[in-house]
Amino acid sequence: MSSFIFPKNFLWGAATAAYQIEGAAKEDGKGESIWDHFSHTPGKVYQGDTGDIACDHYHRYQEDIDIMTELGLKAYRFSIAWPRIFPEGKGRANQGGIDFYDRLIDKLLEAGITPAVTLYHWDLPQSLQEQGGWAKRIPIDPFVDYAEQVFKIFGDRVQQWITLNEPQVAAFCGYAYGNHAPGLQDQAAAVQAAHHLLVAHAKTVRLFRQMNLKGQIGITLNLTPTYPASTSREDQKAAILADSEKNRWFLDPVFKGTYPEDMAELYRQKLQAPRIEDGDLELLKRANIDFLGINYYSRAVIGQAAPGSSDFYQQVRPDHSAYTDMDWEIYPDGIYDLLVRIKHDYDDPHILITENGAAFQDGIIQNGIIADDDRLDYLKQHLIAIHKAIGAGVRLDGYFVWSFMDNFEWAYGYTEKFGIVQVDYRTQSRSIKKSGYWYRDVIQNNCIQG
Repeated sequence: MSSFIFPKNFLWGAATAAYQIEGAAKEDGKGESIWDHFSHTPGKVYQGDTGDIACDHYHRYQEDIDIMTELGLKAYRFSIAWPRIFPEGKGRANQGGIDFYDRLIDKLLEAGITPAVTLYHWDLPQSLQEQGGWAKRIPIDPFVDYAEQVFKIFGDRVQQWITLNEPQVAAFCGYAYGNHAPGLQDQAAAVQAAHHLLVAHAKTVRLFRQMNLKGQIGITLNLTPTYPASTSREDQKAAILADSEKNRWFLDPVFKGTYPEDMAELYRQKLQAPRIEDGDLELLKRANIDFLGINYYSRAVIGQAAPGSSDFYQQVRPDHSAYTDMDWEIYPDGIYDLLVRIKHDYDDPHILITENGAAFQDGIIQNGIIADDDRLDYLKQHLIAIHKAIGAGVRLDGYFVWSFMDNFEWAYGYTEKFGIVQVDYRTQSRSIKKSGYWYRDVIQNNCIQG
């Protein structure tokens, strides 16, 4: 039997997001976020589900930390809800919200678990959205002020910071496709929002350096390697364009301070966007990150746009592939290809896999344990591909499974399950799944048995 041994001090963790697990939507002075507002808008979330209670992590965080300890987690990635710190997005800080994260961070450290904090996981204060949200520059400076407050309070204990989670999703799902908060359908606004999010990121990195804080700061991008549907010239050109929109539109400004010219030209012609102010690109260029966080779930197979379509390309669903409950193709080789590509194209950065996982319904209970073999196999195959990338010289420092526990899965409500820990939403009881026990063994041995 093969063994895949990981580097010494490899950081094994699990990840969550504030709105998906915390609940306590109106407690201790918390303000309304765009997801509070969106989920309470009829027809936006499956079955009208909301994050009002979610996993009740706000009250059950000690129980959850105890489970993390049982799993042997070395790190826990979570996000701070901006409206818990500044209920209106700016102004006077809310002590109730500060106290919660103080308690959480201290308890994690007591348990020997490294806190990895995401500053923005999509919960923009609703008051700032009502002024235009990320489609305008209005949230940029309040976000930096929020980050400064958080750095001052928690910077002595948190050594790992992520500015933004998946700005591509926040911008395009929220402002172009309408299936995420704030639920708009305006592609030009989405392109503009993406740029403003990246400017906020760059200003926050600059602030972090100016404050001489210990630790590291980076950004998390959801990256989807693209493959042509055929060997035809048209499909290959479409795949390159899709890569520019899905990946390089965020990688290039983060690492090079530029946007890919092919996509920029199309956006200028079709949308007259983005509007870039003097100094923005220089700010992005100088915002040197310590690591890149990557969220990987699947690949995209791309063909030329359908005749008469206004789209730049179309995504093709491969036959004979296996898929998750989210209808995402299971393609472990994609994470290897992606990691090696980033090493070569972006000057060999330090990388963390900040999310990787799969949605499957849980199986029957076997020997008292919830069987989720599909999820276990997904994680195993992707970790083997990651191990191969490390062998190819990729500077990969850690891995965070998505997710620590079942949670509110955005517009899907509570139907999709990603957790290695099951949550019974009626009773809020937690149960470690088979995949969780398997992951515990991987962490303990720093190794996968093949």
